[in-house]
Amino acid sequence: MYKIKQIVYAALSNFRRWRRSPQVVLCFMLAFIFCFLLSDKVLQFAKLHDTYLQMLETFIWTFGDAQSVLIISLLLLLLFSDMPNLSNEVPLFMIRMDRTTWLLGQIMYLVSASFVFMLFILISTVILSSERIYTADLWSETAAILSYSNVGKTLAVPAFVKVLELTFPYACTAHIFLLMAGYAVSMASVILFFNLCRANGGMIGGIVFSGFGLLMNPSLIAEWFNISVDRMQYANILFGWLSPLNHATYYMHNFGYDNLPRLSMSYIFFTVFSMIFFILSLLKIRNYSFCFTGTQR
Repeated sequence: MYKIKQIVYAALSNFRRWRRSPQVVLCFMLAFIFCFLLSDKVLQFAKLHDTYLQMLETFIWTFGDAQSVLIISLLLLLLFSDMPNLSNEVPLFMIRMDRTTWLLGQIMYLVSASFVFMLFILISTVILSSERIYTADLWSETAAILSYSNVGKTLAVPAFVKVLELTFPYACTAHIFLLMAGYAVSMASVILFFNLCRANGGMIGGIVFSGFGLLMNPSLIAEWFNISVDRMQYANILFGWLSPLNHATYYMHNFGYDNLPRLSMSYIFFTVFSMIFFILSLLKIRNYSFCFTGTQR
């Protein structure tokens, strides 16, 4: 029980620095701006046609595709780039607890902060669309127009027919939220491990993690290698299983009639992926050479 309290205290110390960290403040400000920019087309369309939105649809349509998830990953680089944070409290923690306990606190912080960040994004989209929303668990007329016509493509809004036909707004939002949180935790685990390996290595690791997902885009690969339409379905399946970014994209899943990964498989993928890098970090911390302000390695 005492070890658990130490882990919680170590995690809370990272949250306390949010009040005086320009880096964290900038990250959340940019997140809100991106929410506004990504959702503005949907809101303008609803106002123009005098239609309403289900409360969570703005979040679903703006963060339901790979490009939006990729944008969020860039903000995570800003939020977690200095982890593990070697603040003034760390020498005291090292006296009162062992390295493993302290790092478990950092891992708890990364997981908790990822969910807090995603919750902030969800609340931001609801606030931005608050003038034209309702709470019933039914798709809106706006969603139907964007999905069943070419308007969605014209506005570059990722509204997909199979999302409307096979799920409801609250369940869809829960899955998108968890998939994006899983992607965020996975990326945070990569940043933490590579920062322990070398200074600023986490930034490189995070960029590679995001870049790999970007390169595993079936449309991009098809354009580069002139893949025929008949073979595109195999490319979609292959990259759907290999790419973390595709695992985080809701519509890139099996809804009963294709061979893409099921939602449960993506949750397992992110859990196993994160656990592997967190375990590697726990092994690395044993020989990690701390470098505090005013000291040298």
